[in-house]
Amino acid sequence: MLTAAQVLAVNNFGDTRSGGLAGPMGLFLILLLAAATVFLIRNMNGRLRRLPDRFPGQAPEEQADGAQPRAADDVRG
Repeated sequence: MLTAAQVLAVNNFGDTRSGGLAGPMGLFLILLLAAATVFLIRNMNGRLRRLPDRFPGQAPEEQADGAQPRAADDVRG
């Protein structure tokens, strides 16, 4: 009769040492993700460089002292 420990100790996953594909496949996926990240960052930087400094209708830049300019209709008591 099998005890609970013997039932749990049975290897039902087959031979875990044959093949050995997990290591190289993991390295391939890491390199693939790293390359994709580099290409995405380069693409994003290129798009940001092509943006204009100001867009039409954009609010004026901050004042020299760092305070935001107040609109005339923004009156709070």
